[in-house]
Amino acid sequence: MTSLDTLAVHAGRADLGALGVHALPLDLSTTNPLPSIDAGGESYESMATGGHPGEGGMVYQRLWNPTVARFEDALADLEHTEAAVAFSTGMAAVTGSVLAAVAEGAGRHVVAVRPLYGGTDHLLASGMLGVETTYCAPHEVAGAVRPDTCLVVLETPANPTLELVDLDAVVTAAGGVPVLVDNTFATPVLQNPADHGAALVLHSATKYLGGHGDAMGGVVACSAEWAAALRRVRAVTGALLHPMGAYLLHRGLATLPLRVRAQQDGAGKVAAWLASHPAVREVRWPGLAECDPLGLVGRQQRGPGAMLAFRVEGGYAAASRVTESVRLFTHAVSLGGVDSLIQHPAALTHRPVAADAKPDADVLRLSIGLEDPEDLCADLGRALGACEAAELGGEV
Repeated sequence: MTSLDTLAVHAGRADLGALGVHALPLDLSTTNPLPSIDAGGESYESMATGGHPGEGGMVYQRLWNPTVARFEDALADLEHTEAAVAFSTGMAAVTGSVLAAVAEGAGRHVVAVRPLYGGTDHLLASGMLGVETTYCAPHEVAGAVRPDTCLVVLETPANPTLELVDLDAVVTAAGGVPVLVDNTFATPVLQNPADHGAALVLHSATKYLGGHGDAMGGVVACSAEWAAALRRVRAVTGALLHPMGAYLLHRGLATLPLRVRAQQDGAGKVAAWLASHPAVREVRWPGLAECDPLGLVGRQQRGPGAMLAFRVEGGYAAASRVTESVRLFTHAVSLGGVDSLIQHPAALTHRPVAADAKPDADVLRLSIGLEDPEDLCADLGRALGACEAAELGGEV
């Protein structure tokens, strides 16, 4: 079996030799010449209903693009699935997945395991997609599933608390209802949910897959049957990933294993340092024994990853001061890039989440990049020191 590292470099590039090129081609065409009315019409019909181009060609970029298709093939290989379907953003991928599940499933009921990314949580709660959502903990899935449930949605590691979910247990509890797993934090380097029975494996490709904060996209790895359903939704809603984004995301896959492992190593050092700091109340990182009570790292997940969260003494005021005091970390949302980010989930990414499910006000989330971990710890040390100094001065 080809190793992950080799696949990451070569996946989705099988046709380059026949094309006579070495680097990934970038096709920006929005429309394509048609050989005839009949052939063009047949291709249009095939793609609009979830299929592939026929003899009539690709017709129109909203329906198909070869640069996007290569990225999809590559991600499917990495996630051990038959196919993948790319969307313009991660939220477009979530939306497309829910709409496809409604169209293909038994009803309009969704079970969502909290915590989830705030955007996904809010979308499901809003009723905007015409679904009713029941939120629950992982052990409550079996009781939440109804005859009209069309999808179970979960994320592991969870955003932003890094809680781990036993995929085998949830898939069993779902009892045949398709399970969608957001694999953004783990990436296919550390976890392959399809191997545990997940029907849909979703990524905000903007994050680790691209890895440089310069390309936005979403992608869902799945069976050929699910891919056809997702492409039907994508064709109608116009949510195709732009070819330039697909080019950058596909290029990012080649270094994904190296980046994730190096970032994970750095995260371990930062987590250990934070755990010993007097101004830190708690550290959440799956590599810490107390954060993996089910022993999923090593069994389901090949490593703890490079995301972590921590709680600071002093509540919201202290958390706010830390984000304002760092110099090497960038205070910004998103994650998975080569540079380290810090953000306050309750105020930003999880702001629209219901109050009883929102992260605590003293929680900060870190995305560890490729900087020297000692430099990152020194930066956090200065920021936490500023909080302690302010508290002693009566400002906090």
